[in-house]
Amino acid sequence: MGGNIGANIRRLREQRGWSQARLARETCRAAGVAGDPIGRQEISRYETGKRKPREWLPFLAAALVVPVEAITGPPPALELPAPSLADYLPPGDPLAPLKAREGRRIGFTAVADLRQRVHGLRLADDVLAGGDLIRPALRELRSAVKLYRETSHSEDVGRELLSQIGELAQIAGWIASDAGQHDEAERVYRLGISAARQAGDLTLTGNLAGSLAYQLSNTGREAEGLSLARDALAEAGPEAPPKARALYLDRVAWAETKMGQGHAQAAMRALGEAGEALTQDSAGTESPGYLYWVDAGELRVMESRVYTELRRPLRAVPLLRDVLSRYDATHTRELALYLSWLAVALADANEPEEAAAVAERVISLSADVASDRTARRVRVVLDRLGEFRDVPEVQAVLDSAA
Repeated sequence: MGGNIGANIRRLREQRGWSQARLARETCRAAGVAGDPIGRQEISRYETGKRKPREWLPFLAAALVVPVEAITGPPPALELPAPSLADYLPPGDPLAPLKAREGRRIGFTAVADLRQRVHGLRLADDVLAGGDLIRPALRELRSAVKLYRETSHSEDVGRELLSQIGELAQIAGWIASDAGQHDEAERVYRLGISAARQAGDLTLTGNLAGSLAYQLSNTGREAEGLSLARDALAEAGPEAPPKARALYLDRVAWAETKMGQGHAQAAMRALGEAGEALTQDSAGTESPGYLYWVDAGELRVMESRVYTELRRPLRAVPLLRDVLSRYDATHTRELALYLSWLAVALADANEPEEAAAVAERVISLSADVASDRTARRVRVVLDRLGEFRDVPEVQAVLDSAA
């Protein structure tokens, strides 16, 4: 039972997009007590099973807006168990070539074929969600690792294979994170970091580390996320391609934002530096193909999200409207995510009727998307709209969602 309680508290907390510190604050508020009789460390003890909530159980449930049974009962069963990285890769060091290679010798043609499959997976992620892609992504990763381990090849071909494994791990980690499999995503990202470092590809190492930092910042590990985002920027170095540097700075900006209002200036500074880096993209330095999606529009999206998170709706709303007016409607997940930020910004701007209309569209778009990210954002939007229950349009959306 204790294990169920800890797992349920963590799952319900992460569904709301809260850090452990936020849940501690909300629990104290639900109990109506002043000060901080429980804090982040106490929530951590509950989640790891080191301590039981006991008298705090009803207040945890109230903070999470669930019945007590949702915390004490068994976790909901999954229709299909999510795959694990261990299901696909050998134990030990999966990047260690087999000592006795009896397989075929391969050359750059095999690398080119792998590169095409990696790119295909990236394009699929533009229009499909993590729940749909996690199995094929991990199968591709297994195939790539097997190719590296079980064939003979030159040192140059081996280095290129490692780079492709790193690229594949980045997109597979992103997909696993979108499927809500955060522990697996972290393991995949760290495998990719190892491959990229062995390949001597600092730009790719920075991309993988930055991707992991982004996940940490969004799943209650904000301090770790900020530290890793800064490390990713530093490891890639000042000579990194402009698009890469812009992306790493973008992730630093978000990590700073997730640390709270005290980091607002640092977030704004990082955003400005990201924009400056992107302006150098036409100077002749070639950026890796996997950064095809990094452009001025994406930087505007991040800027608007930062402004929304910092509760500056007058800046966020115009930016989001501009981006959404030109966004590709076939990218359903991203469209739902960006609209969710607009709904929150409109609520912050005291425009509940408009926020409700946008929220209705977010819920509709998210209904058939197998994405943990969109599910989390729907809950954030509904939580924010809850402050305007007296507005008929808002109440209608809340009733429909319920």
